[in-house]
Amino acid sequence: MTSTANEDRVLRVEAARGIARLTLDSPTNRNALSRAMRSQLRAALTDALADDAVRVVVLDHTGRVFCSGMDLAEATGGSAAEQGVNEFPELLQLVWSAPKPVLAVVRGPARAGGVGLAAACDVVVAGDSATFAFTEVRIGVVPAVISAVCRPRMLPHAAHRLMLTGEVFDAATAAAGGLVDLAVPDDEVDATVQAQVRALAAGAPAALAETKRLLRAGTDLAGQFPSLLEVSARFFASAEGQEGIAAFREKRPARWVPAE
Repeated sequence: MTSTANEDRVLRVEAARGIARLTLDSPTNRNALSRAMRSQLRAALTDALADDAVRVVVLDHTGRVFCSGMDLAEATGGSAAEQGVNEFPELLQLVWSAPKPVLAVVRGPARAGGVGLAAACDVVVAGDSATFAFTEVRIGVVPAVISAVCRPRMLPHAAHRLMLTGEVFDAATAAAGGLVDLAVPDDEVDATVQAQVRALAAGAPAALAETKRLLRAGTDLAGQFPSLLEVSARFFASAEGQEGIAAFREKRPARWVPAE
């Protein structure tokens, strides 16, 4: 679903002085990766990467939440083909393999697919208000697709524990585990982002692109995604997944949670 009317616009795009700032702007649904968000973000990234005047891409957000992951309202009762996960690998691949540096600014909670979106970026700056969680297992699904971008970043033992428990962790823990590059006080986020953007823009465009290619060379995302996508789509459409999604939306424990 692409958006043309202003009320359907969920992404703000600004470009100035070589910086393209793509701002997730759908606070009413916690900047979820809805069909509209995925479509607009993919289009804006494609445009920014094709624009020779753009040197660095910054992924930011409005509202209290960076990104809550896939839009569970769209995932309720749908077939595997309708879950939204089918399009997500293409978006992650676009960020991961971009020839220009992409920097994520996390000023609040990032969950599930939102964690994957940040992990696909080259640099992640997080404030004290940022929190993270691989919540998939708690709603009966699997962090399959995002594992392709999270595992290369994270220390194995940290990824293992955090993906299995689904617990919420802070920016300092995320930095210690490799998910975040720079964890700073909230009032230092903007200055830190500006400093990183200046440092990235100081690199020569062709040299940056080739350096990124070398850094990403050991990770074959395109080769991993078909099997990971099958797992993700299957669990979203499964009875467990649909129960977990319903329980989350109804604010009740899922049926598999032991009674206290």
